[in-house]
Order: sequence, then C-alpha cells, then structure tokens
Amino acid sequence: MPDPDAAPPRVLHEIAEVLAQSRGGQTRRLAAERLAGQELIGVLEGTLAGPAPAPADTGALEEALAGAGLPVGGAYRVMASTSGDALAEGLRHLEGAVYAVGRSVAVLREDPASEIDAAGALRAVWPLLQQCGGPQADLRLGIGARAEGLEGLRASLTQARFALTSADGTVPVRGVEHLDTLEELMAGIPPEVRSVYGARTLGALGDGMLRDTLEVFLANNCSWARTAEALHLHVNTVHYRIERVEVLTGRDLSRLDHKLDLYAALRCG
Repeated sequence: MPDPDAAPPRVLHEIAEVLAQSRGGQTRRLAAERLAGQELIGVLEGTLAGPAPAPADTGALEEALAGAGLPVGGAYRVMASTSGDALAEGLRHLEGAVYAVGRSVAVLREDPASEIDAAGALRAVWPLLQQCGGPQADLRLGIGARAEGLEGLRASLTQARFALTSADGTVPVRGVEHLDTLEELMAGIPPEVRSVYGARTLGALGDGMLRDTLEVFLANNCSWARTAEALHLHVNTVHYRIERVEVLTGRDLSRLDHKLDLYAALRCG
C-alpha cells in the first residue's frame, strides 16, 4: 500500500498472529531439540533424565544419539560453553554441521571426509557472539578431542570442561589439543585449588625478598650469576636466600621435580 497508515488494523493483526504462531512453533522446536541434546549429555554424564538416574551404557548412548538427531557411530567432538545459547548460535554458522546442543554442552558429529575445521570456525565467529553479548558477557568455549564410543565421548566431555576453565578473555575458545604449555594446563585448574596449592607450597616464604629471589632464580634457569646480576646482589647473598627457600619449602632446587613444584606454585599465586 502506498500509505502505510491506510493498512486495515484487522489485516495487521492477522499478519502479527501468523508471525507469532511461526515464532512459537520455532521456539517449541528449538526447546525440544535442546531437551533431546540435554538427555544425550545426561547419558554421557552417566545418568538418564528422570527421577531415578541409572548407569548409562552403549545402548543408552545410541538411543540418545538417535533421539538428538545424530547418526549412531563415527567420530564426535564434545564442546562446553558458558552459554548454551551462544554455543548453539555459533554452531549454526558451521555449514552442514550435524550437532545436538544441551544447556551448555554440545556434541558435534565429525565427518572425516569433511574439510570443515569446527574449532577454527568457532574461533572465527566467537568475537561476533561476544559483541552481541556486550562487554559484560562471559562467553567462553572449551573443545574436547575427537572421540568414538561411550567412554571416548565421556572423556571428550571431561576434556571440554577442563579446556573451558582454561579459556579466558585473551583466548576465549580453547581446544584441549592446544594445551601445550604447563601454564596453559594449569589455567584449567580451578582458582580455588590453585590458591590453596600456592599458599601451602610458598606460604612460609611470605611476599618479600625470598619469594622474589626464587622467581628471578627460576626465570634465569637457576643461574647464580644471572640472578645476582638481575637483583643487584652479591652471589653469596643469592646462595643464602635460595638455601633459606629450600629450608622453608622443603624443596631441593637441584632437582627438576622440586623446581617444577615451586614454579607451579608461583604461577598459582
């Protein structure tokens, strides 16, 4: 109509009703899909949906996969996110992807013949999802390794959740296969656990010169001369402080495993 104001109100109401019914049907369909996806996740977690949880088995997995619209057999990859809605939206950007999404976890079917790099594609789209969520949105994603069978998928779920805890604002999408440094591995340990370990291991040092000397000493590959130079100290002073560190922590810094203990504790602080 040339004049929008000339549209009969009854027609507008009918159009709005059609759109509302369409949107309502879509919402119900998506809710049913999410419920089926969550039932699949329940199987991977070792329980079935319902008031009386029961141990999961291969038959239950196959039934849950089929119920979620996934083919039985083959390779899958489990993903865990801080937002199930963001995860579902991200997966919708993967052309031809077959997946099921629960509350915050998704199972993606991986076709060996496909050239789609799901992890790479999600890394590419994730900044757009973060922009839509706003500056306060905590949108992170952890991706498990490719797996087959019930136990393999359970392992992938555990890996995805661990990778999620290691993801941060700098690397919001973290695949377990990309954890290739000790610091990245430790980032997946809950902060509450890290703080206890750091305090237990280094608490006797306090926050003063002994701790600072230890950090510089380890950063310089336990070189007495380079540590003394970096701290503007005499080498004998460095020797004395490191001996005190060893006494107070019960570690021997000539041993690699004890060096790693203290290095990890410093990273936990």
